[in-house]
Amino acid sequence: MTDPNISNVPTPAGRPRQAPAKLSAALRIFELSLGEMLWSRRTIFMGLVVGLPVLLTVVIRLFDLVGPSGVRVNNTAIDGPAVFGLIIWAFFLKFSIPVLGVFYGTALIADEVEDKTITYLFTRPIPRSAVLLGKFLAYLVCTVLLVLPSIVLVFFLIVPIGGGRIGAAFPALVKDLGMVAVGLAAYGSLFAFVGTRLKRPLVAGLVFAFGWEPAVMLFPGYLKRLTVGYYMQALVTHEMPQDSAISLLMQVFREMPGIWTSLAALGVIVAATLWLAGRTVEQREYVLEQ
Repeated sequence: MTDPNISNVPTPAGRPRQAPAKLSAALRIFELSLGEMLWSRRTIFMGLVVGLPVLLTVVIRLFDLVGPSGVRVNNTAIDGPAVFGLIIWAFFLKFSIPVLGVFYGTALIADEVEDKTITYLFTRPIPRSAVLLGKFLAYLVCTVLLVLPSIVLVFFLIVPIGGGRIGAAFPALVKDLGMVAVGLAAYGSLFAFVGTRLKRPLVAGLVFAFGWEPAVMLFPGYLKRLTVGYYMQALVTHEMPQDSAISLLMQVFREMPGIWTSLAALGVIVAATLWLAGRTVEQREYVLEQ
């Protein structure tokens, strides 16, 4: 395999040319990868998944228009902003963000290996880590474009229920959009590293996101600090309804760090796992199966 870390590559005229700078090369890979991701079967499927809460809120809104006003959980009436908070917490934070990180992050390099196109990328006169960085940026833009419109639609559909005011709840929406972007970056970078290390990373990613994280979050101690979800939940500003089974369940998760501590920890996770993934890609030889 040609070493892509060579900085000088001879041109047909025999004159050496400098390999593109890492950021410039990453942006080129980003441009090539974004279109492929946006129109891939994976994105179409995930678009249907993140569209489920929109369908749910349409049904809730229709029932609100033709039936009794408001939504009730365990005989407790809750207004639109509270329902929106429940959807953010239960669907987006606990499901959509991790599942997008798993399915896209683990595939950044693994898909290229499986499709036997990794040699084409790695024999270009660009650093291997720039390939990973460019594909990660494409993942981040692609998933943000998938999730954020769904959240905005849910917000405008559900908040007016029960007398909720869109203007008063709008700052919470802005914070939620930022939280989702941070979560996608954290989970995506973590699983990008997993994808560079393991031959079958998808299974390991699913076990971590939906096995390890929920399990350790239920017990006291320091293990929960080795999860992304521990820091993500501190960024959720919504309150759970009082005197309900949901609020009793969520009391288990009350131990959480401060917002700035969480942002710093998530920033470290993104930077460290991307660096480790880049180092792995630079040093590993990928053997294609015949």
